[in-house]
Amino acid sequence: MTKAVHPGEVLLGAQAGAVTLPACDHYSGVEARMKKSLALQAEMAEEFGACVFDVTLDCEDGAPVGGEAEHAALVTELALAAKPGMRVGVRVHPVDHPAFAGDVITIAGRAGQRLSHLMVPKVESVADVLQAVAALEAADADALPLHVLIESPLAVHNAFEIAAHPRVQSLSFGLMDFVSAHAGAIPADGMGAAGQFTHPLVVRAKLAIASAAHAYGKVPSHCVVTEFNDTDAMRVAARKAATEFGYTRMWSIHPNQIRPILEAFAPDEAQIQVATQIIAKAAAADWAPTQIDGTLHDRASYRHFWQVLTRAHATGRALPSEAKAWFAFAAS
Repeated sequence: MTKAVHPGEVLLGAQAGAVTLPACDHYSGVEARMKKSLALQAEMAEEFGACVFDVTLDCEDGAPVGGEAEHAALVTELALAAKPGMRVGVRVHPVDHPAFAGDVITIAGRAGQRLSHLMVPKVESVADVLQAVAALEAADADALPLHVLIESPLAVHNAFEIAAHPRVQSLSFGLMDFVSAHAGAIPADGMGAAGQFTHPLVVRAKLAIASAAHAYGKVPSHCVVTEFNDTDAMRVAARKAATEFGYTRMWSIHPNQIRPILEAFAPDEAQIQVATQIIAKAAAADWAPTQIDGTLHDRASYRHFWQVLTRAHATGRALPSEAKAWFAFAAS
Protein backbone atom coordinates (compact mmCIF):
# COMPACT_ATOMS: atom_id res chain seq x y z
CA MET A 1 0.00 0.00 0.00
CA THR A 2 1.28 3.44 -0.86
CA LYS A 3 -0.68 5.14 1.87
CA ALA A 4 -1.74 4.15 5.37
CA VAL A 5 -5.38 3.99 4.29
CA HIS A 6 -7.20 0.74 4.82
CA PRO A 7 -9.38 -0.49 1.91
CA GLY A 8 -12.39 -0.71 4.23
CA GLU A 9 -12.15 2.99 5.01
CA VAL A 10 -12.34 3.86 1.33
CA LEU A 11 -14.77 1.29 0.02
CA LEU A 12 -17.45 0.39 2.55
CA GLY A 13 -19.64 3.46 2.53
CA ALA A 14 -22.36 1.65 0.58
CA GLN A 15 -25.35 -0.17 2.05
CA ALA A 16 -24.20 -3.73 1.48
CA GLY A 17 -21.20 -4.89 3.44
CA ALA A 18 -21.45 -2.35 6.24
CA VAL A 19 -21.47 -5.22 8.77
CA THR A 20 -19.26 -8.30 8.52
CA LEU A 21 -19.92 -11.36 10.69
CA PRO A 22 -18.54 -14.91 10.66
CA ALA A 23 -20.19 -17.02 7.97
CA CYS A 24 -21.39 -19.68 10.42
CA ASP A 25 -23.57 -19.23 13.50
CA HIS A 26 -23.58 -22.46 15.53
CA TYR A 27 -26.48 -23.10 17.96
CA SER A 28 -26.52 -25.35 21.00
CA GLY A 29 -28.64 -25.39 24.14
CA VAL A 30 -27.88 -28.52 26.15
CA GLU A 31 -25.13 -27.97 28.73
CA ALA A 32 -22.76 -30.66 27.46
CA ARG A 33 -23.20 -29.54 23.85
CA MET A 34 -22.73 -25.88 24.70
CA LYS A 35 -19.43 -26.69 26.42
CA LYS A 36 -18.31 -28.81 23.45
CA SER A 37 -19.29 -26.02 21.04
CA LEU A 38 -17.21 -23.47 22.92
CA ALA A 39 -14.24 -25.86 23.04
CA LEU A 40 -14.53 -26.53 19.30
CA GLN A 41 -14.74 -22.80 18.59
CA ALA A 42 -11.45 -22.22 20.43
CA GLU A 43 -9.81 -25.20 18.68
CA MET A 44 -10.81 -24.03 15.21
CA ALA A 45 -9.74 -20.46 15.97
CA GLU A 46 -6.30 -21.87 16.76
CA GLU A 47 -6.35 -23.85 13.51
CA PHE A 48 -7.47 -20.99 11.26
CA GLY A 49 -5.85 -18.09 13.07
CA ALA A 50 -9.22 -16.34 13.53
CA CYS A 51 -12.59 -16.96 15.17
CA VAL A 52 -14.35 -18.43 12.14
CA PHE A 53 -17.78 -19.14 13.61
CA ASP A 54 -20.06 -17.76 16.28
CA VAL A 55 -21.47 -19.89 19.08
CA THR A 56 -24.99 -18.91 20.09
CA LEU A 57 -26.06 -20.44 23.39
CA ASP A 58 -29.76 -21.21 23.28
CA CYS A 59 -32.33 -20.37 25.92
CA GLU A 60 -35.44 -20.62 23.76
CA ASP A 61 -35.24 -24.31 22.85
CA GLY A 62 -32.50 -25.22 25.30
CA ALA A 63 -34.23 -24.26 28.54
CA PRO A 64 -36.46 -26.89 30.17
CA VAL A 65 -39.99 -25.70 30.90
CA GLY A 66 -40.00 -24.31 34.41
CA GLY A 67 -36.20 -24.08 34.47
CA GLU A 68 -35.78 -20.94 32.38
CA ALA A 69 -34.12 -18.86 35.11
CA GLU A 70 -31.60 -21.59 35.91
CA HIS A 71 -30.78 -22.06 32.24
CA ALA A 72 -30.26 -18.30 31.79
CA ALA A 73 -27.82 -18.37 34.69
CA LEU A 74 -26.01 -21.33 33.12
CA VAL A 75 -25.52 -19.73 29.71
CA THR A 76 -24.36 -16.53 31.40
CA GLU A 77 -21.61 -18.42 33.23
CA LEU A 78 -20.60 -20.25 30.07
CA ALA A 79 -20.40 -17.01 28.10
CA LEU A 80 -18.32 -15.33 30.77
CA ALA A 81 -15.95 -18.31 30.88
CA ALA A 82 -15.41 -18.45 27.10
CA LYS A 83 -11.89 -17.99 25.80
CA PRO A 84 -11.00 -14.31 25.16
CA GLY A 85 -11.53 -13.27 21.56
CA MET A 86 -14.23 -15.85 20.88
CA ARG A 87 -17.59 -14.62 19.61
CA VAL A 88 -20.40 -15.88 21.85
CA GLY A 89 -24.05 -14.87 21.62
CA VAL A 90 -27.25 -15.97 23.33
CA ARG A 91 -30.74 -16.64 21.99
CA VAL A 92 -33.29 -15.53 24.57
CA HIS A 93 -37.03 -16.21 24.67
CA PRO A 94 -39.41 -14.15 22.48
CA VAL A 95 -40.40 -10.73 23.82
CA ASP A 96 -43.92 -11.95 24.70
CA HIS A 97 -42.66 -14.96 26.69
CA PRO A 98 -42.81 -14.71 30.50
CA ALA A 99 -39.09 -15.56 30.70
CA PHE A 100 -37.92 -12.82 28.33
CA ALA A 101 -37.41 -10.07 30.90
CA GLY A 102 -35.55 -12.41 33.24
CA ASP A 103 -33.36 -13.64 30.38
CA VAL A 104 -32.27 -10.12 29.51
CA ILE A 105 -31.68 -9.03 33.10
CA THR A 106 -29.59 -12.11 33.88
CA ILE A 107 -27.72 -12.56 30.60
CA ALA A 108 -27.31 -9.06 29.19
CA GLY A 109 -27.11 -7.51 32.64
CA ARG A 110 -24.21 -9.73 33.71
CA ALA A 111 -22.51 -10.68 30.44
CA GLY A 112 -23.53 -7.93 28.02
CA GLN A 113 -19.98 -6.66 27.63
CA ARG A 114 -18.77 -10.18 26.81
CA LEU A 115 -21.44 -11.14 24.26
CA SER A 116 -21.16 -10.66 20.52
CA HIS A 117 -24.95 -10.45 20.08
CA LEU A 118 -28.35 -11.22 21.53
CA MET A 119 -30.69 -13.22 19.29
CA VAL A 120 -34.39 -12.46 19.70
CA PRO A 121 -36.71 -15.06 18.13
CA LYS A 122 -40.18 -14.65 16.65
CA VAL A 123 -39.87 -10.94 15.92
CA GLU A 124 -43.06 -9.91 14.13
CA SER A 125 -42.59 -6.17 13.73
CA VAL A 126 -40.39 -3.24 14.69
CA ALA A 127 -42.49 -2.95 17.88
CA ASP A 128 -40.86 -6.18 19.07
CA VAL A 129 -37.44 -4.73 18.29
CA LEU A 130 -38.28 -1.63 20.31
CA GLN A 131 -39.34 -3.80 23.24
CA ALA A 132 -36.06 -5.72 23.08
CA VAL A 133 -34.05 -2.50 22.87
CA ALA A 134 -35.85 -1.09 25.91
CA ALA A 135 -35.09 -4.27 27.87
CA LEU A 136 -31.41 -4.06 26.95
CA GLU A 137 -31.24 -0.41 27.95
CA ALA A 138 -32.82 -1.26 31.30
CA ALA A 139 -30.09 -3.90 31.75
CA ASP A 140 -27.33 -1.37 30.91
CA ALA A 141 -26.49 -3.27 27.72
CA ASP A 142 -27.06 -0.38 25.32
CA ALA A 143 -24.30 -1.40 22.91
CA LEU A 144 -25.16 -5.09 22.54
CA PRO A 145 -26.13 -5.84 18.89
CA LEU A 146 -29.50 -7.44 18.23
CA HIS A 147 -29.98 -10.36 15.87
CA VAL A 148 -33.58 -11.19 15.03
CA LEU A 149 -35.40 -14.25 13.75
CA ILE A 150 -37.98 -13.76 11.00
CA GLU A 151 -40.35 -16.72 11.39
CA SER A 152 -43.83 -15.86 10.04
CA PRO A 153 -45.54 -14.40 6.97
CA LEU A 154 -46.21 -11.17 8.90
CA ALA A 155 -42.58 -10.88 9.92
CA VAL A 156 -41.48 -11.35 6.30
CA HIS A 157 -43.90 -8.58 5.31
CA ASN A 158 -42.27 -6.30 7.92
CA ALA A 159 -38.69 -7.37 7.21
CA PHE A 160 -37.56 -4.08 5.66
CA GLU A 161 -38.84 -2.03 8.58
CA ILE A 162 -37.22 -4.44 11.03
CA ALA A 163 -33.90 -4.33 9.17
CA ALA A 164 -33.96 -0.54 9.20
CA HIS A 165 -33.68 -0.31 12.99
CA PRO A 166 -30.12 0.74 13.88
CA ARG A 167 -29.75 -1.80 16.69
CA VAL A 168 -30.52 -4.74 14.41
CA GLN A 169 -27.30 -6.24 13.05
CA SER A 170 -28.55 -9.42 11.40
CA LEU A 171 -31.79 -11.04 10.19
CA SER A 172 -32.14 -14.84 10.32
CA PHE A 173 -34.80 -16.89 8.57
CA GLY A 174 -36.67 -19.32 10.84
CA LEU A 175 -37.69 -21.97 8.33
CA MET A 176 -39.48 -24.45 10.59
CA ASP A 177 -41.77 -21.91 12.25
CA PHE A 178 -42.37 -20.16 8.92
CA VAL A 179 -43.65 -23.37 7.33
CA SER A 180 -45.71 -24.24 10.41
CA ALA A 181 -47.30 -20.77 10.37
CA HIS A 182 -49.02 -21.63 7.09
CA ALA A 183 -51.49 -24.07 8.67
CA GLY A 184 -50.53 -26.95 6.41
CA ALA A 185 -50.56 -24.90 3.19
CA ILE A 186 -46.85 -25.63 2.73
CA PRO A 187 -46.09 -29.38 2.71
CA ALA A 188 -43.59 -30.84 5.16
CA ASP A 189 -40.92 -31.23 2.48
CA GLY A 190 -40.78 -27.44 2.38
CA MET A 191 -38.69 -27.81 5.54
CA GLY A 192 -36.26 -30.25 3.92
CA ALA A 193 -32.83 -29.63 2.46
CA ALA A 194 -34.22 -29.73 -1.09
CA GLY A 195 -37.81 -28.51 -0.70
CA GLN A 196 -36.87 -25.31 1.08
CA PHE A 197 -35.20 -24.14 -2.14
CA THR A 198 -38.12 -24.94 -4.43
CA HIS A 199 -41.42 -24.13 -2.71
CA PRO A 200 -42.47 -20.67 -3.96
CA LEU A 201 -43.58 -19.28 -0.59
CA VAL A 202 -40.35 -20.34 1.12
CA VAL A 203 -38.21 -19.06 -1.74
CA ARG A 204 -40.08 -15.74 -1.68
CA ALA A 205 -39.51 -15.37 2.06
CA LYS A 206 -35.80 -16.14 1.78
CA LEU A 207 -35.32 -13.58 -0.96
CA ALA A 208 -37.32 -10.91 0.90
CA ILE A 209 -35.24 -11.34 4.06
CA ALA A 210 -31.95 -11.23 2.16
CA SER A 211 -33.06 -8.13 0.25
CA ALA A 212 -34.21 -6.36 3.42
CA ALA A 213 -30.91 -7.08 5.15
CA HIS A 214 -28.80 -5.88 2.24
CA ALA A 215 -30.93 -2.76 1.82
CA TYR A 216 -29.82 -1.56 5.24
CA GLY A 217 -26.30 -2.99 5.38
CA LYS A 218 -27.26 -5.82 7.73
CA VAL A 219 -26.26 -9.50 7.58
CA PRO A 220 -28.78 -12.05 6.23
CA SER A 221 -28.37 -15.41 7.98
CA HIS A 222 -29.75 -18.54 6.31
CA CYS A 223 -31.86 -21.13 8.08
CA VAL A 224 -30.99 -24.58 9.33
CA VAL A 225 -30.64 -27.85 7.44
CA THR A 226 -32.09 -30.48 9.75
CA GLU A 227 -30.55 -33.44 7.91
CA PHE A 228 -27.31 -32.96 9.81
CA ASN A 229 -25.89 -36.40 8.92
CA ASP A 230 -26.27 -35.75 5.18
CA THR A 231 -23.06 -33.87 4.41
CA ASP A 232 -23.76 -33.68 0.67
CA ALA A 233 -27.19 -32.13 1.26
CA MET A 234 -25.62 -29.67 3.67
CA ARG A 235 -23.00 -28.60 1.14
CA VAL A 236 -25.57 -28.16 -1.61
CA ALA A 237 -27.87 -26.12 0.64
CA ALA A 238 -25.07 -23.90 1.90
CA ARG A 239 -23.80 -23.28 -1.62
CA LYS A 240 -27.30 -22.35 -2.83
CA ALA A 241 -27.76 -19.99 0.11
CA ALA A 242 -24.44 -18.31 -0.62
CA THR A 243 -24.51 -18.11 -4.41
CA GLU A 244 -28.20 -17.97 -5.37
CA PHE A 245 -30.10 -16.46 -2.43
CA GLY A 246 -27.81 -13.65 -1.27
CA TYR A 247 -26.99 -14.94 2.22
CA THR A 248 -23.62 -14.26 3.82
CA ARG A 249 -24.13 -16.32 6.97
CA MET A 250 -25.84 -19.60 7.88
CA TRP A 251 -26.97 -21.49 10.96
CA SER A 252 -25.37 -24.73 12.12
CA ILE A 253 -27.12 -27.07 14.55
CA HIS A 254 -24.49 -29.82 14.59
CA PRO A 255 -20.67 -29.65 14.63
CA ASN A 256 -20.61 -31.65 11.36
CA GLN A 257 -22.23 -28.70 9.60
CA ILE A 258 -19.66 -26.03 10.51
CA ARG A 259 -16.92 -26.85 8.02
CA PRO A 260 -19.29 -27.38 5.05
CA ILE A 261 -20.81 -23.95 5.76
CA LEU A 262 -17.38 -22.31 5.93
CA GLU A 263 -16.37 -23.99 2.68
CA ALA A 264 -19.57 -22.99 0.87
CA PHE A 265 -19.37 -19.34 1.91
CA ALA A 266 -15.63 -18.98 1.27
CA PRO A 267 -14.18 -17.68 -2.01
CA ASP A 268 -11.99 -20.13 -3.90
CA GLU A 269 -8.27 -19.69 -4.55
CA ALA A 270 -8.76 -18.12 -7.98
CA GLN A 271 -11.20 -15.53 -6.63
CA ILE A 272 -8.81 -14.65 -3.80
CA GLN A 273 -5.88 -14.17 -6.18
CA VAL A 274 -7.89 -11.96 -8.55
CA ALA A 275 -9.29 -9.90 -5.69
CA THR A 276 -5.82 -9.37 -4.22
CA GLN A 277 -4.44 -8.25 -7.58
CA ILE A 278 -7.25 -5.76 -8.15
CA ILE A 279 -7.20 -4.28 -4.65
CA ALA A 280 -3.40 -3.96 -4.74
CA LYS A 281 -3.53 -2.07 -8.03
CA ALA A 282 -6.40 0.11 -6.75
CA ALA A 283 -4.46 1.01 -3.60
CA ALA A 284 -1.36 1.86 -5.68
CA ALA A 285 -3.55 4.18 -7.80
CA ASP A 286 -5.00 5.86 -4.68
CA TRP A 287 -8.34 4.23 -5.56
CA ALA A 288 -8.68 5.98 -8.92
CA PRO A 289 -10.07 3.92 -11.83
CA THR A 290 -7.70 1.31 -13.27
CA GLN A 291 -7.75 -1.36 -15.94
CA ILE A 292 -6.66 -4.96 -15.55
CA ASP A 293 -6.55 -7.36 -18.50
CA GLY A 294 -8.62 -4.97 -20.58
CA THR A 295 -11.37 -4.55 -17.96
CA LEU A 296 -12.09 -1.21 -16.30
CA HIS A 297 -12.37 -1.16 -12.51
CA ASP A 298 -13.38 1.63 -10.16
CA ARG A 299 -14.63 1.89 -6.59
CA ALA A 300 -17.85 0.01 -7.36
CA SER A 301 -15.93 -3.10 -8.44
CA TYR A 302 -13.17 -2.51 -5.87
CA ARG A 303 -15.84 -2.78 -3.19
CA HIS A 304 -16.89 -6.19 -4.47
CA PHE A 305 -13.35 -7.53 -4.54
CA TRP A 306 -12.60 -6.18 -1.08
CA GLN A 307 -15.66 -8.03 0.19
CA VAL A 308 -14.30 -11.22 -1.44
CA LEU A 309 -11.13 -10.82 0.62
CA THR A 310 -13.13 -10.03 3.75
CA ARG A 311 -15.12 -13.26 3.32
CA ALA A 312 -11.91 -15.19 2.71
CA HIS A 313 -10.42 -13.85 5.94
CA ALA A 314 -13.63 -14.52 7.91
CA THR A 315 -13.78 -18.13 6.70
CA GLY A 316 -10.14 -18.89 7.50
CA ARG A 317 -8.88 -19.07 3.91
CA ALA A 318 -5.16 -18.70 3.27
CA LEU A 319 -4.43 -15.22 1.93
CA PRO A 320 -1.52 -13.89 -0.13
CA SER A 321 1.00 -11.94 1.97
CA GLU A 322 -0.20 -8.60 0.63
CA ALA A 323 -3.80 -9.33 1.59
CA LYS A 324 -2.67 -10.53 5.03
CA ALA A 325 -1.01 -7.16 5.54
CA TRP A 326 -4.30 -5.35 4.96
CA PHE A 327 -5.99 -7.36 7.70
CA ALA A 328 -3.03 -6.88 10.03
CA PHE A 329 -3.32 -3.15 9.28
CA ALA A 330 -7.02 -3.23 10.19
CA ALA A 331 -6.28 -4.90 13.52
CA SER A 332 -3.49 -2.48 14.48
